[in-house]
Amino acid sequence: MKNENLIQYIYGIADNVLILGQRLSELCGHGPNLETDIACTNIALDLLGQTRSYYQYAAQLSGEGKTEDDIAFLRNERQYKNVLLVEQPNRHFGYVITRQFLFDAFHLLLLEELQNSKDDTLVAIAKKGIKEVSYHQRFSSDWIKRLGDGTQESHKKVQEALDDLWRFTNELFLMTEDDKIALENGVGVNVLTLQEKYNQRIKEVLDEATLTIPETKYFQKGGKQGIHSEHMGYLLSDLQYMQRTYPNMKW
Repeated sequence: MKNENLIQYIYGIADNVLILGQRLSELCGHGPNLETDIACTNIALDLLGQTRSYYQYAAQLSGEGKTEDDIAFLRNERQYKNVLLVEQPNRHFGYVITRQFLFDAFHLLLLEELQNSKDDTLVAIAKKGIKEVSYHQRFSSDWIKRLGDGTQESHKKVQEALDDLWRFTNELFLMTEDDKIALENGVGVNVLTLQEKYNQRIKEVLDEATLTIPETKYFQKGGKQGIHSEHMGYLLSDLQYMQRTYPNMKW
């Protein structure tokens, strides 16, 4: 397997984690209560820590003297391979939790399978990250149940968030050319095989939360090919500001 294909495969995993971590970090100090605020901040830190491991490996593979900072801060919008789901904005707490829940269920399944990769570095990252992501899934699932089966207002807001965000979930299971090459070489995960289990896990939680999966016939995609929503550029302008404004700055 060529290094460039492996690098692009890594981006397809790591960029999801970076962008969602950035979204959660925007909420630091804005949680509904102190405990939840700290929990969301810790999840963001977990995700950014995982991102570093992926990007350090990708930088090593590139052989161009890059660092994880170069990969995170010096790419343009079209070079990010994250799905559209994770870049959606923080509209309200219920929306944030619904976005987190929909990604966490997929992320945990992905890492479970990535442990079987022939790439020892990816296996190590998956085994370390799976402990964190297991907690993330419990946290978001518990909040979905509390909000969905809570007050009339909380139920309404979470159902509306689910109705809006569900159209982005199908992209999680689309295979890019780099995904297929990684799979053929025993390195990557066949995400197509995860969709049934994903839908089952989602339904179990939503049934308990008295929420309904939308009957969506049209799903949006494009993020894996670098075609993003209007929100992505604003997110990157915040994320990359210091590095762009003060190039090569050292702390």
